[in-house]
Amino acid sequence: MKTQTPARNISSPVIEQFRKYGVTERKKNELDALTIQVMDAQGDVAQYQSIVNALTTKSNDLQNFLAIATNNKTQAYNNKILIDQLVQSAAELEKNADIAFNEMVEASLQTKKLTTDINTVMGKLIYSAEVINKLANLIVRKKALNPLISDELVSMVSTAGTDANNAVALTLVALQSTFAAQASEMEAETAIGLTYTQSIALTKLLTGSDGDCPASLQGLFYQAYADTRVNYTLTEKANFTTVKQLNMAKANLNTAQVKLKSLQSGLAAANAAALAS
Repeated sequence: MKTQTPARNISSPVIEQFRKYGVTERKKNELDALTIQVMDAQGDVAQYQSIVNALTTKSNDLQNFLAIATNNKTQAYNNKILIDQLVQSAAELEKNADIAFNEMVEASLQTKKLTTDINTVMGKLIYSAEVINKLANLIVRKKALNPLISDELVSMVSTAGTDANNAVALTLVALQSTFAAQASEMEAETAIGLTYTQSIALTKLLTGSDGDCPASLQGLFYQAYADTRVNYTLTEKANFTTVKQLNMAKANLNTAQVKLKSLQSGLAAANAAALAS
């Protein structure tokens, strides 16, 4: 019967060295992997920080643009209110000038009629004065031939002749006054007519109601206000989008920074453990 040789315990220095080498290599690989993760995390942090910086600059610029757009919109709105008030004033001026011109024309017609009437009356007064004067002269001659003719009659006829002459003189003054009034009315009518014509031109310029004037000041101010509103809306939308992107980028940066700190702590602990072994 063959006896079995007992198994030997393999624990030679060479095997121990291989075991130790295997452990060291594994730790080195782990440290290298952690180092690469830390470097990648640092790259992510740098990338997100760059994005945050760029979006912050963009957001600040858009905030300034939004403030400018707000001021422009407010000013354009105020200009729109002012041009509306100016158009209203021009319309009232045109209406009042039209009324004044028509009234002046009517007054001028009445003055002309009055002048004609006074002239007619004066002609009749002149004729009456001539008749009365002739009658007075006739009565005076008859009085010289016939003393029975009443002195009172002679006096009355003489007074009537004087009154008739005075009436003619007064009527002449009235006629001269109507001529002067007519001249003044003609000047006023011309001035008011010019005012009315210019007020119409002003209204057309402001509102573009004239077919030969496709653009108007009111239309330009309205368009300017519409443009500022569009610009404000676009700027506000761009600012809102940028702020949203910036907040998201800050959140990503914060997450990347937390991850980097965690990896750095893990790497530091792994290095400490490797040095202690």
